[in-house]
Amino acid sequence: MTSGLPLQDLVVGATIYFPPLFKAVFVGFFIWLILHHLLRDWMYSGEIWHPTLMDLSLFSLSISAGLVILVVW
Repeated sequence: MTSGLPLQDLVVGATIYFPPLFKAVFVGFFIWLILHHLLRDWMYSGEIWHPTLMDLSLFSLSISAGLVILVVW
């Protein structure tokens, strides 16, 4: 086991470093994909005043949920 080494989040090699925030964005993106697919027809049906703004809000909430999942896990 290699605990205690610097840059434990190193994924690809010595040149590409993925910090923990990138992991939250990565997990949140997949949460957003699922939610966007489920809510897309409702958001763009005309009931929402600004569907792009709601989609962006949904994306930021998904990233927050992804961070919570990573912290709890």
